[in-house]
Amino acid sequence: MAASTSASISVVGTGLALTPPPHHHRHRHRHPPSTISTRFRANRSFLSSSSSLAFSPRRERRPLLKALHHGGLGWQRNKPDAWNHHTFLLGERTCTSCCLASARKRRANLAPGAFLDKSSFPLHSNRLRGVQPPRATVGPDEPHAASTTWPEGIAEKQELGLFDSELVERVEEFLGAELPSHPKLHRGQLKNGLRYLILPNKVPPNRFEAHLEVHAGAIDEEDDEQGIAHMIEHVAFLGSKKREKLLGTGARSNAYTDFHHTVFHIHAPTSTKDDDDLLPCVLDALNEIAFHPKFLSSRIEKERRAILSELQMMNTIEYRVDCQLLQHLHSENKLSKRFPIGLEEQIKKWDADKIRKFHECWYFPANATLYIVGDVDNISKTVYQIEAVFGQTGLDNEKGSVATPSAFGAMASFLVPKLSVGLGGNSIERSANTMDQSKISKKERHAVRPPVKHNWYLPGSSTNLKPPQIFQHELLQNFSINMFCKIPVNKVRTYRDLRNVLMKRIFLSALHFRINTRYKSSNPPFTSVELDHSDSGREGCTVTTLTITAEPKNWQNAIRVAVHEVRRLKEFGVTQGELTRYLDALLKDSEHLAAMIDNVSSVDNLDFIMESDALGHKVMDQRQGHESLLSLAGTVTLDEVNSVGAKVLEFIADFGKPTAPVPAAIVACVPKKFHIEGAGETEFKISSTEITDAIKAGLDYPIQPEPELEVPKELIPSSKLEELKEQRNPTFIPVSPETNATKLHDKETGITRRRLANGIPVNYKISKSETQSGVMRLIVGGGRAAETPESRGSVIVGVRTLSEGGRVGNFSREQVELFCVNHLINCSLESTEEFISMEFRFTLRDNGMRAAFQLLHMVLENSVWLDDAFDRARQLYLSYYRSIPKSLERSTAHKLMVAMLDGDERFIEPTPKSLENLTLQTVKDAVMNQFVGDNMEVSIVGDFTEEEIESCILDYLGTAQATRNFKREQEFYPPSFRSSPSDLLSQEVFLKDTDERACAYIAGPAPNRWGFTVDGKDLLESINNAATINDDGAKSDAPQAGGLQRSLRGHPLFFGITMGLLSEIINSRLFTNVRDSLGLTYDVSFELNLFDRLKLGWYVISVTSTPSKVWAPFLEHSLFLFLLSNSFCSEVSSHIDLQVHKAVDACKNVLRGLHSNKITDRELDRAKRTLLMRHEAEIKSNAYWLGLLAHLQASSVPRKDISCIKDLTFLYDAATIEDIYRAYEQLKVDENSLYSCIGIAGAEAVQDIAAPLVEEEPIDTYPGVIPVGRGLSTMTRPTT
Repeated sequence: MAASTSASISVVGTGLALTPPPHHHRHRHRHPPSTISTRFRANRSFLSSSSSLAFSPRRERRPLLKALHHGGLGWQRNKPDAWNHHTFLLGERTCTSCCLASARKRRANLAPGAFLDKSSFPLHSNRLRGVQPPRATVGPDEPHAASTTWPEGIAEKQELGLFDSELVERVEEFLGAELPSHPKLHRGQLKNGLRYLILPNKVPPNRFEAHLEVHAGAIDEEDDEQGIAHMIEHVAFLGSKKREKLLGTGARSNAYTDFHHTVFHIHAPTSTKDDDDLLPCVLDALNEIAFHPKFLSSRIEKERRAILSELQMMNTIEYRVDCQLLQHLHSENKLSKRFPIGLEEQIKKWDADKIRKFHECWYFPANATLYIVGDVDNISKTVYQIEAVFGQTGLDNEKGSVATPSAFGAMASFLVPKLSVGLGGNSIERSANTMDQSKISKKERHAVRPPVKHNWYLPGSSTNLKPPQIFQHELLQNFSINMFCKIPVNKVRTYRDLRNVLMKRIFLSALHFRINTRYKSSNPPFTSVELDHSDSGREGCTVTTLTITAEPKNWQNAIRVAVHEVRRLKEFGVTQGELTRYLDALLKDSEHLAAMIDNVSSVDNLDFIMESDALGHKVMDQRQGHESLLSLAGTVTLDEVNSVGAKVLEFIADFGKPTAPVPAAIVACVPKKFHIEGAGETEFKISSTEITDAIKAGLDYPIQPEPELEVPKELIPSSKLEELKEQRNPTFIPVSPETNATKLHDKETGITRRRLANGIPVNYKISKSETQSGVMRLIVGGGRAAETPESRGSVIVGVRTLSEGGRVGNFSREQVELFCVNHLINCSLESTEEFISMEFRFTLRDNGMRAAFQLLHMVLENSVWLDDAFDRARQLYLSYYRSIPKSLERSTAHKLMVAMLDGDERFIEPTPKSLENLTLQTVKDAVMNQFVGDNMEVSIVGDFTEEEIESCILDYLGTAQATRNFKREQEFYPPSFRSSPSDLLSQEVFLKDTDERACAYIAGPAPNRWGFTVDGKDLLESINNAATINDDGAKSDAPQAGGLQRSLRGHPLFFGITMGLLSEIINSRLFTNVRDSLGLTYDVSFELNLFDRLKLGWYVISVTSTPSKVWAPFLEHSLFLFLLSNSFCSEVSSHIDLQVHKAVDACKNVLRGLHSNKITDRELDRAKRTLLMRHEAEIKSNAYWLGLLAHLQASSVPRKDISCIKDLTFLYDAATIEDIYRAYEQLKVDENSLYSCIGIAGAEAVQDIAAPLVEEEPIDTYPGVIPVGRGLSTMTRPTT
């Protein structure tokens, strides 16, 4: 259960920022990042000194500049998708077998740029989730240490070139001044040493976050305690009775463990239904969890089983790769040996005394920090409540002492950040000999976290070059290599520090763009190239990483090209045009974020502050940060940018030179076999010497300076626009045949509906919640469901082709991307089973909205389809398909979906045979023929005026062509479920692996969101008819179930509401029974996939568990092999005592047991509160409103109307238990309808995973490559 944002420089307020995903309070700690990478995502921002660049001509196009949170320039490594609970009114998704297998996969980060294809990043049910523009966040409460403006006269003198000695002296004085500090963050410390931080924040309103961080983690464990910190987290958290009392109050809680800390967190309303203050109860629960746990044997055994299941769930090939990277990067210290999940053999042995001993050693108030961020304006009252709950803790026993008392004296505690956990070059290593737990009598908190000693790799150091290390595994699909350089964290405290961060951002932005746009062949040498420069609080160092991924056959070329480009930038530097372009973009984004200062969620603020403290960085608010950047912009010169940036790249560009820093490690992760066309699977051979030679080849390749590139200021000149308007006469027409009104405005919701003469319906909402920001989404009906049997895969490959090409009109991809950078536009494309969508995020500054509309118009009218882009897209999906047998989760999900949907390829990955049949013209027609006026819908939400938005709509949407050759009726083949009964209802998948793992999926049919079923029934109509019949059979108009219930049952959203509530109830029961009571799994979840356009849906239960040792001996018996080979897995399963089979049976019992074990009022009330809280928390988000607006005027979703938005909270309140059972009865859970597939991996597996049912050809993560990011998967999962 660990998660830590190993961030980067966390100076808030400058556009150099770290960005955690939006609204982390849901699943926020699954696969947290350990580094920073390009990102323009989230509704907040943080400043950071890290930067990471992702260059991928074949993979997700990661744009140039990340959201400069708090005005910062930083990039953050991909984080988990935090939008699993986006409004259920939306409900779009992508390839379903991937949806099942990728529950914990990261979603691509988005930054200003064009044509990012998200189709291949399958998520859960709600697929067309909007991602908001970045918001800023805040940091420590310290008085302003320095002015944020230049000393008088300096700027003017600089413009005149008057850099005399006096001016230089004044500049140096200014740069050496302390950065200002955030004025609203309150810090304090109790007598027992507990530190607390309080930040008032009203997003979301009437709620708060309370996180208790214990500065003890995996790094503090001794050799025989590996995993014990995580065990304590589980036992303490789930064993708390006071935490359980919060259930039903609307509070949510969780916990996680990492190298350097353990965190317990609760998100709660500020008051109960009776208006009692809830904060004291929350603090009381945290106090019991951390400092007064009961280590009951029953709870320990229960959590031991859960952790062993979690360990196997985590042990994916991605996790093993991350472990390899960390082991080699930190080979000199304990970080290489203390992964938070622990060791299985040790987890099985510990008793209560052993666990209690570790707790007594490390869990004391002076070794903890309490964070409270939320709607808590009364600081004095909050401080009193903290003292009342925690004040006496620890004082009755031995008093704790603080390692650096000077930093937190009576006054100093309010003046400086938590330097006691800051990280620098004087780290210390705690050894078992010197820091034996039995000898710790004063219970001191370490001054440096984590307490390890690093070897620094600096210029001129005498460290010897270590040969490249090779990790080879049969589950790896592609080649990847990481080159690391490790240096001390440079704390950002002064203007000079911030200036260095700014210059690095500019320099590395240029490198990203160059590689991202230069290589456009049909067989590019690499899949992706990323340069990451990031500070890590969890590791206590700054690491620069060059990560290269490629097809195995291209690995040498990929290394050569990447090293060549790095060397070229290091030698020649950025151009004056690049400097001007990226500095301007950073300042624009910083200004944008400063305007959004009041729109940052509490959890984002809190996470940022926590990471900032770990790194020792100064924190500013967004306005201070923007002012700081403005004051520094005039001091930045081309020579200094190139000098500072070159130092970051020396370990690569000067590789082998005696003056260059030596790489801390070079680690290649490679497959054992790879596919060669015409030859099949071939052994992959590689050596350390060959890797070194490939690096040197890149250094020897001739280099030339970068030419300047002309960037268009507009895509559609005013003269061309006037010509289009003259030709096409854009006008508004009546919104619907039932009315003559050309404009429908709903005052309650603020939603306006329009329709253009070319048939395009438009919805918009003016929202001031996100200042000067806007989002727009085009939804096109059809999607993959429109693919014919002769053109399977054409839509998804077509969307990717459009993304890969990136050209519109006469503009090159480079020009389009830079146009987006200059206007801070992010554009992404996506295809699902039902729709194609394009989403734009933009700023209203500098005509950003008009620029976004221009880009949309050009895509609709002047898209350029390229052969080389098509070849890359097709190759990507071919690689993706072939990687399926190397992932247990994906192969299990794939087999299940093929069986349930009767092999319909529109819901799974396109096969090699289908891909081979495609042509450029086929995929172009498949995509563009869906772009018909009345088949499209555009929704816009943002801080614009009515005049501004309607002008854009008429100018750029109204001038688009109206019709194409879309034959929806003739070409549509409705999907269906496999006929029952079937011999494929219960299946198994076996994967040969060095380690044991198991997972399972259970699925069955459901109606769609609007009550239509696959066999043509209209369930909503039948419910309405039934509601008008009296008990004696006579029809009546009287309300039989009361006004509220009758209104719900007659509402088009009846099934959307009741199915959402039912999902919450089933999930709660699965956790209580399968996970908590029976201890059969660590992770189990129920999800509904309810379509909007297609007349079907389904539910899915995913479960991870443990394959017991008892199954291995059976594999040696010929009878067992015969049964497996003849698909009699279900019969065999009954004779093998596998825990995963028990878990599956338990899940089925819960699913089918709702009639025998009736739903209670308390369960329903809790489900209502959960969904309403999510709604209330998101309601100010532009992206959330974008989801609510989806399909409001779509002809293919006729039941969606304005009442589905206006009546949402009312409909939740109206739902009864009877209504939930009406929905439950439509889930097919009988033996002939319920499909299951169990996946088992282990060294004793009988066979490799069988080929997909749809094709006799071999088939981990998109796009067949391992996730990049050091240590991405090593943190433990959330406890619940």
